[in-house]
This record gives sequence, structure tokens and C-alpha cells, in this order.
Amino acid sequence: MPRKPKIKLVDWPIGTKVRMVNCYEAKEHGDKIWITRSDPWEMCGSHVVLLKGKSGGFDTSCLEVINE
Repeated sequence: MPRKPKIKLVDWPIGTKVRMVNCYEAKEHGDKIWITRSDPWEMCGSHVVLLKGKSGGFDTSCLEVINE
């Protein structure tokens, strides 16, 4: 029986600062600080959030919170 992929469950409030990691987009945007513009929700087996300046949901397993 195949293993179910891990979903990174988060409880980030809107306005959380994050950075992309461990994904294709991180190669181009890894140094950019993004701000969440939605609460997390589940979509197609992944936990996603909306990011300011980016369209569509982004998988939380590819995001790292920035503590400033």
C-alpha cells in the first residue's frame, strides 16, 4: 500500500512572513520574503496558503516562516 504524502499542517495567521524552500520556485524566489494573504486550507491533498504577489495557493511544505 503506497504511503500517503505528509501534509504540513500549519496555523499561520494572515500576514505571516515566509520564504520558499525545497521547491523549484525557491531557486528563483528563495531570497524573497512573501506575506500570506489567506488562512491555510487543504487542496488536492496539500495544505496551501495564498501569498501576496503570487496567484494560486502555495504548498505550506515548501514554505519556511521568517521570524523577524
